[in-house]
Amino acid sequence: MAAGQPYGQGARVWIPDSVHVWRAAEITKGYEEGDSILHLRLEDGSPLIYPLGSQLPPLCNPECLSGKDDLVALSHLHEPAVLHSLRVRFLEANAIYTYCGIILVAVNPYKLLPIYEDEVIYAYSGREMGDMDPHIFALAEEAYRQMVRFGRNQSLIISGESGAGKTASAKYAMRYFTTVGGGLGDSSMEEKVLASSPLMEAFGNAKTTRNDNSSRFGKYIEIGFSHACVMGATIKTYLLEKSRVTFQAKAERNYHIFYQLCASAALPELQALHLRGAETFYYTQQGRCSAGTDDASDLDSTRHAFSLLGVPEVDQLELFAVLAAILHLGNVTIRGRDRHGDGCFVEPNSEALGLFCALLGIEEVQVTRWLCHRKLVTAGETYMKPLSRQQALDCRDALAKHMYGQVFRWMTSRVNRALRSPEGHHTSIGILDIYGFEMFDLNSFEQFCINYANEKLQQLFNLHVFKLEQEEYVAEEIPWVFIDFCDNQPCIELIEGRLGVLDLLNEECKMPQGSDGSWAQKLYQTHLGSSHFQKPKRPTDAFIVCHFAGKVEYQCDGFVEKNRDTIPEELVGLLRASKSALLTELFLEDGDGPTSRRSSGSRSAHPSRRSIPGTQKSKKSISSQFKSSLHRLMETLGSTTPHYVRCIKPNDSKLPFVFDSRRAVEQLRACGVLETIRISAAGYPSRWTYQEFFERYRALLSKEELVGDDAKQSCSLALERLLQDPSMYRCGKSKVFFRAGQVAFLEELRCRRLRAACTLLQRHLRGWLARRRFRRIRAAALCLQRHTRGMLARRLTAELRRSRAAVVLQKNVRMALARRSYLRVRRAALTIQAFSRGMFARRLYRQMVRHQKAVVLQAAVRGWLARLHYSRLRRAVLYLQCCYRRARARRELQRLRAEARSVEHYKQLHKGMEIKVMQLQRRLDEQAQEKQRLAEQLSALNAAHAEEVQRLREEMRWLREDAAHDAQVQRLQERLAELERSSAESCLAQEVEELRQRLAEVEAVKLHLGEERDALIQRTLEQSQDLEEQHQRAARESRGLQQELEEERARYQSLVQDYARLEQGYENLRDEVAFHRQSTFRRSPSSESFLGSESSYMSSMSTAPSRDGSDLQAEGLEERWQPPTEVPQPPCPMEDPMPNTAVGQDRFEKAYLLLLGQLNAVTEELARTREELGRSKASAEHEERKPLDFLKRRNIAEMLGLGRSPEKAAGDDLKHAYDAVQVANKLLVSQLQEEKQHHEEEVEGLHLDIRSLKQLSQQQAALIQDLQRHQGQEGLQHHVVRLKEENWELSQKLERQERTTLKLQKQLRTYMKQIQEFTAMKKEPPTPGQEPAASLTVPSSSGPPQAMLAWRLEDEGRIIKAIITDYRLQSSPGAMPELPAYVLFLCIRHADHCRDEPRAHSLLDAAINAIKRVMKVLGAGKLLGDKHSDDFDVVALWLANACRLLNCLRQYGRDESCHQGNTAHQNEHRLRNLDPQGPCHSLGALAVQLYQQLVRTAEKRLKPMIVAAMLESETIQGLSSSCPPTHRRSSAPPAHTLPELLQQLGSFHHTLEHYGLSPAVGHQLLRQLLFLISGTTLNFLLLRKDACSWSRGIQLRYNVSQVEQWLRAQGLQQSGAREMLEPLIQAAQLLQVKKATEEDAAAICSLCTVLTPQQVVKILRAYTPTAGLEERVSPAFISSVENRLQEQQAEGPSQLLVDTSHFFPVHLPFIPSPLHLDELCIPHTVDLAFLVRL
Repeated sequence: MAAGQPYGQGARVWIPDSVHVWRAAEITKGYEEGDSILHLRLEDGSPLIYPLGSQLPPLCNPECLSGKDDLVALSHLHEPAVLHSLRVRFLEANAIYTYCGIILVAVNPYKLLPIYEDEVIYAYSGREMGDMDPHIFALAEEAYRQMVRFGRNQSLIISGESGAGKTASAKYAMRYFTTVGGGLGDSSMEEKVLASSPLMEAFGNAKTTRNDNSSRFGKYIEIGFSHACVMGATIKTYLLEKSRVTFQAKAERNYHIFYQLCASAALPELQALHLRGAETFYYTQQGRCSAGTDDASDLDSTRHAFSLLGVPEVDQLELFAVLAAILHLGNVTIRGRDRHGDGCFVEPNSEALGLFCALLGIEEVQVTRWLCHRKLVTAGETYMKPLSRQQALDCRDALAKHMYGQVFRWMTSRVNRALRSPEGHHTSIGILDIYGFEMFDLNSFEQFCINYANEKLQQLFNLHVFKLEQEEYVAEEIPWVFIDFCDNQPCIELIEGRLGVLDLLNEECKMPQGSDGSWAQKLYQTHLGSSHFQKPKRPTDAFIVCHFAGKVEYQCDGFVEKNRDTIPEELVGLLRASKSALLTELFLEDGDGPTSRRSSGSRSAHPSRRSIPGTQKSKKSISSQFKSSLHRLMETLGSTTPHYVRCIKPNDSKLPFVFDSRRAVEQLRACGVLETIRISAAGYPSRWTYQEFFERYRALLSKEELVGDDAKQSCSLALERLLQDPSMYRCGKSKVFFRAGQVAFLEELRCRRLRAACTLLQRHLRGWLARRRFRRIRAAALCLQRHTRGMLARRLTAELRRSRAAVVLQKNVRMALARRSYLRVRRAALTIQAFSRGMFARRLYRQMVRHQKAVVLQAAVRGWLARLHYSRLRRAVLYLQCCYRRARARRELQRLRAEARSVEHYKQLHKGMEIKVMQLQRRLDEQAQEKQRLAEQLSALNAAHAEEVQRLREEMRWLREDAAHDAQVQRLQERLAELERSSAESCLAQEVEELRQRLAEVEAVKLHLGEERDALIQRTLEQSQDLEEQHQRAARESRGLQQELEEERARYQSLVQDYARLEQGYENLRDEVAFHRQSTFRRSPSSESFLGSESSYMSSMSTAPSRDGSDLQAEGLEERWQPPTEVPQPPCPMEDPMPNTAVGQDRFEKAYLLLLGQLNAVTEELARTREELGRSKASAEHEERKPLDFLKRRNIAEMLGLGRSPEKAAGDDLKHAYDAVQVANKLLVSQLQEEKQHHEEEVEGLHLDIRSLKQLSQQQAALIQDLQRHQGQEGLQHHVVRLKEENWELSQKLERQERTTLKLQKQLRTYMKQIQEFTAMKKEPPTPGQEPAASLTVPSSSGPPQAMLAWRLEDEGRIIKAIITDYRLQSSPGAMPELPAYVLFLCIRHADHCRDEPRAHSLLDAAINAIKRVMKVLGAGKLLGDKHSDDFDVVALWLANACRLLNCLRQYGRDESCHQGNTAHQNEHRLRNLDPQGPCHSLGALAVQLYQQLVRTAEKRLKPMIVAAMLESETIQGLSSSCPPTHRRSSAPPAHTLPELLQQLGSFHHTLEHYGLSPAVGHQLLRQLLFLISGTTLNFLLLRKDACSWSRGIQLRYNVSQVEQWLRAQGLQQSGAREMLEPLIQAAQLLQVKKATEEDAAAICSLCTVLTPQQVVKILRAYTPTAGLEERVSPAFISSVENRLQEQQAEGPSQLLVDTSHFFPVHLPFIPSPLHLDELCIPHTVDLAFLVRL
């Protein structure tokens, strides 16, 4: 290949840029050798003349390689290509992880991404590193898999700048290891390992200008594994930044723990520390930085982590006291004695110093002394030297730093102690979170140590990369050529070698008068000739070291003092003598720094306060400590297989998804990524397997090269022809290796060949289309000519016919017009005559009618006048008579009063008083009746009078109308005469005017009718809208009801699942206790069965009844289930755990009773309404009877005043009594009317309430019908009907149960007593070794069959063993799958027949426990590696039996709704005494557990097949060649295909049908499994960028259509399973649609209705266009789609991945058994001969 070919016209190159570092440009004129300039065109279209130097600008990679997962896979490997790929992946695809050989480059997004959920962990678990998109989980899985497979220790080396995300990456890796390695280990150990992170962050992290949570120390976390499970961990720390304790720069903070304590100072347990706000302490207020987090809640997390790690509360508070003392120490004020600074003193009565000494338990005087003085010890004397103020402040700060360093060291040791496993570990994975290369404006001792550590790590990295390259070449038998790489060993020797920088620094620290300046001079004298050491030009004490990442200038100021790290010995002695046990422990540890010592005596002995300082040999400088720890770290990493994570900080502003190219390039150069690229580019970076090369470049192969089956031979021949230079490639054993740029050249050749082929196809296709179009046009022209000629001929013929027809028409029309005119005139004359004759006839008739009415009116008026005169005379006569009678009555009254004064008359009057009273009472009754009759007559007369008046008024109105008509007739006659005299023209004009007026009236009426019509239409529209709103409201209510029903199901099944988990835990504990007691206690099989049944019996007693029961049954459940007191029970050694089980189930009982209460709310409301209606009717009847009762209760004599004493009665007047009676009658009548009116109003109100209730019931019935019509799910319909039936049944049963409760309880006691007496008389007392329950009488087997199996209590264990524990369907040919359920029900019927309810419950509980044990053994066998092929069959078998037994209890129980499908013979076998409510609930819970285990069993079989079958299998051949294989992903064929997956689904479906499970259950299982298939496939599609392409979308849609076709073939298209595939269908369509314009964005938004916005955006960002045929999806288009989706689905954040562990609520329908119980056939192979069939 010529040198100028890559730089031809149209090629793209990278040129340097001051802003973007590198900028792409296109060559407009081909490069020729010797040219000094290069003609370019920039991306904005502007031309550029680029001067060439010694090297040509680097070439751009092809578009198909842009944004690859692995940077090593790029054809052109150089810095601009790496930077461009990272920028494209970060900004366009939002991909923060990228591979670069063995390095995982992680760019900090500064935004929380949904890619770290548990679903993502499970998706990456068990996958190869190249199968999924780059991720920290993929690298962690690679390390974990290599550790498990090869048994070699692994390590993750995470480095980067502050704020690049190192700590977050380390936490995610730890979380991954604890999740995948937490299978069989101690679950609390994983929690402890994760809890160590917030603890280390609280004590070792702080806010800096670059990072809000910057780690100010390096750490190496070693996680130990044993048998692939986490067993413990160890944390090693490096170079804590202790200077931050006493000094913080602007906008920075101290360590988090100080601010957490200050924020929580108000807590009661922390008030003794006397803390205040952080702004009041000198050590926390220097940065003046506001808190960005909730420090109080962070302290809660820290204390919780301490508790998880086993640190008691007392030690925590004591530790907090030490930290508070450090804060108070910073507030101690020290003042100078004079201006010269010769001495200093602590401010008297310093509150801060007092608090410091009080918290630490030391003497304040001693602290004051040694803060301001220093002790000098010579050979014979000891001197006290006063310190200056600055020296005293430095002494104070040194003490604070030393105390915090010891606290951090103690905290790390306590964490390691808690994470240490007593059993040890076999292998380990280390996570190194260490600072990256640092280069600031001012670099000091800390930066020197950090860069020294990075030099060592870079050397290890270079050696590892070189070793991997060598191993790859040797394995493929490629001739090995030594690759020269940058070895930084000279730089390391400069730092740590003999007389190196560290040696000279340590030597200077040993000198008494050592200083930074003298040390700098020694460096200049020793290393100035070294190539890696330079002296700065400025006259300062500084030096420059040439590191691998660049030159760094270090300021010598502070090096010597920081390396010495001296602290006052006297103050340390005071702390050692403290009363605090924790403080003593802190300063008695080994490695205490320059002043630490350990006494040879007991550890508890306190040292003297005036301890003698150690010798100079005992002191160890900071650099020496760091060097030794770094060497140990290198040894540890050297013994492991390293995996590298390089964290990149994209910008300094912490903005999400903003990429600063200059900052990124600086970090790439410093972290070794470009070095990896350079080493790879020096060899053969592009490596393809022969099969991949053959499939990708098949179009470049000739016919001769395609002959044969040897892909290696074909590839070799093709490469010899295509690449003439043999040095550009090498053929290995299984791969072909290419030099840099050769893959791009092959891609160009492939594009040219494909373009030429497309041109050829287009040419032939366009020619064929043109010929076909010409033939069609020619045939169309001939056809048009033929039809045109025929049309013209037909047009001429039609013209002739029309001319002839016109003549005939004119003749007939003229005749018709003349005839029409004659007929019109004739009709007009006849009409005028008819109207005139009618008018005269009507006039005569009206005149006769008026005459007759006048006669009638005269007669009526005369009669009325006569009656009026008579009535006036009658009233006058009556008035005269009344006056005369009144005068006579007065005279008679005076006479009677005179007579009444005599005693004799009074006595005679008294004798006849009773008779008179009776007569008066009778007269009153008669008068009342007469009054009522008169009132009725009066009302009738009034009505008649009103009718007569109305009739007369009508007649008067008619007379007035007749008179008006007469006047009008007269006027009309006059007008007619005038009209007759007028001319015909005026008459006609008047008639025309009248007609116009009538027409106007008609138009007005029409307009009015139109307005009414519009109003009616408007009202109709409003009513239709109201109806539509009601329909929508009903639909929403139906959806709400459905959702509530689903939520209730899910909540109930979650409760069942929790109960199963608790029960499983209880079983595990019981088995463990039984195992420990096996040596001292053994039970017989019957006793074990009885113990298990008793535990289930007690658990069943604690559960609530099912929904079919009433409140009375829920309250009396415990009483009904209580066994007879006369039957003793055997002792149970496991009685102690039972109350705990009952207590554990109380919450399930309460939750279920709450559901039952909600279900009965409607029934109680209906009952209350019925009671209120009854009370209203009773009150109305009572109000109607009230006036009569009042008259009956009141004594008439009392009303008349006759019941008083004779003295008062003598003076009463009889007329007054009569008037009182009349008044009372009027009052009673008015009261009666008011009561009746009130009653009528109440009745009307009740009628309205009844109508409203009827309307409500009708609406509910309509809603139910609508639900039944629109909802096709059988489960929802069944539940709605069931709820309706339960409401009706509960309303009917409520009254009946209230009446019969007491009677049933009395009968139950009576029957129990009779049975006991009968048993005592007929049977002898049982022997001591015999079971009392076995003495129950067994009915005779004579007579008709009773469909039951007679058994005794001691046979319970044998029954369970025969039909459950040892039952195998394969060993019983001819037996039905549901035989165990039928046998159990027959035994239950026998117990019910014998009225032995406890025995039936015991058998049921034993059966349930046995089934659970079978499932437990099945699960344990799988955990131990026992691969059973029939585990799905076993679970399906017992699920079918549980459902059948549950349906039998319902079918033959007390629920009348379940008896509708029974025959008369089946109704004879109903249970008579046993209440199946509780057993049905237990069996329902068991069935739900079995269903969930069935789903999990099926999922375990399907999960390994889903991705391979749905995504990786190539059912449409040839599509995979359009996407080039990646550098890491294997090209091996998929392990499973789509037909295998469908075959497995068919096997599940056939198994369910074979065991007789309900089709509804099978549909629900299939729906759950297709949800798993859809969710898993979609998750892997979202996590694999290579799968998001057009060809993969076609393949995926085809695979989904195959699944749909299988559903149709199996007749399952109505099962609701197809809806589970909708997300996959929409994802496949999203990959195929166009993605360019706003119309496309709108189409995508309308298409993706099931996918969440995050999923749609993720697929668009990961979409890989076909090379040469498609363009990349623009970020603007993705933003437009994202905004549209957010507007459509404004429901908050959604989840990226599908939660495949979600369980849909299961519904177990009731299906009655068609089998008659007496027809059941039990095979002889089942060992049930001891049962007697009745």
